Amino acid sequence: MEKYMKMQFKANIENVSLARAVTACFLVDSDLTISTLNEIKTIVSEAVTNAIVHGYHEDNISLVSITLSLTEDLLTIIISDDGVGIEDIDKARAPLFSTKLGEERAGLGFTIMEVFSDELYVDSTFGKGTTVSCIKKIA
Repeated sequence: MEKYMKMQFKANIENVSLARAVTACFLVDSDLTISTLNEIKTIVSEAVTNAIVHGYHEDNISLVSITLSLTEDLLTIIISDDGVGIEDIDKARAPLFSTKLGEERAGLGFTIMEVFSDELYVDSTFGKGTTVSCIKKIA
């Protein structure tokens, strides 16, 4: 059985918790351990936060999209924005890199997503937006 959902919300930092909650509700009948569910919610938090903070610079107007798909034991998470994009994806994925120097940003978003994912893909066009796709085995 496949489950699927897609949602858009404003690029407001308070909506990170909305994305986490919707993800948890989507998976409510999947019999996950608390640890696995927390890993998934962390992936969503990091990807949505990156879209809001780095993609849109917290403009509170633009939209972030989250798509969730569950087929048997594979969860696919796709977070996308139409923001500024990433000029150098390899550099952005490096631990401790942040476009918000001087702010309290650890620069570990992609690193954390990679640790909790089985596969992580980043597709970005500078000036046009970014899509982060994650595959997580949940069996």
